[in-house]
Amino acid sequence: MDSIQTTVSGFSLDLGPLKEPLGFLRVLEWVFTIFAFATTGGYSGTSHFTVKCVESGEPVNVKPVFGYPFRLSAYPYEMPSCDGSPANRTFLQGDFSSSAEFFVCVGVFGFLYCTATLVLYLGYQHVYRQTTRAPFIDLVVTAAFAFLWLVSSSAWGKGLTDVKWATNPEHLVENCTHCHPGEFPSMGRLNASVIFGFLNLILWAGNCWFIYKETSFHKDPSPPSNMEEGGAPGP
Repeated sequence: MDSIQTTVSGFSLDLGPLKEPLGFLRVLEWVFTIFAFATTGGYSGTSHFTVKCVESGEPVNVKPVFGYPFRLSAYPYEMPSCDGSPANRTFLQGDFSSSAEFFVCVGVFGFLYCTATLVLYLGYQHVYRQTTRAPFIDLVVTAAFAFLWLVSSSAWGKGLTDVKWATNPEHLVENCTHCHPGEFPSMGRLNASVIFGFLNLILWAGNCWFIYKETSFHKDPSPPSNMEEGGAPGP
């Protein structure tokens, strides 16, 4: 209980670290991490093509809907029939949820870590700089996140390419003689998510250098105990 009270009482808000690369880059990571997972999670898109039967003469619009986490086989749409029979219930093909959910998971955990370290930088800067363990742990975790951003962004970039192919109207009407492709789904938001992912990779990897400068591996070692201040070393 006493240790908790000591930690709380030791909180001292200091915005000075925001003017240094260590704190400034962490704020950028916090912002771009939000952009990365927010542009992916909650996405919903619509493909479009038309079915024009010779008998009816009037085209029928078909709009398959899909969205995050891009488990496309779970999204059905009604395919009109030109022989008078009831519409066929058809499903989109493909499951790209693993890469999308992994990307969002890295973003959410990165956001939580940025929030925690910003509290440490701004409220407990004296604790962070006086201990050798905190900068070392920060360096290891930041380097791990840089690697995770590389893997998740690459995987999600490949997954997004597959999503585009699976929802392309031209691909959906390949085996339909009465179908005509329509508008391609708007995916500018998803393209931005991949860009934000690689920007996070650059930010987290670059920040490793500034965190490394806070560790005992970079700081100058303590002067020998047999040296007097202002004097020369002994024989």
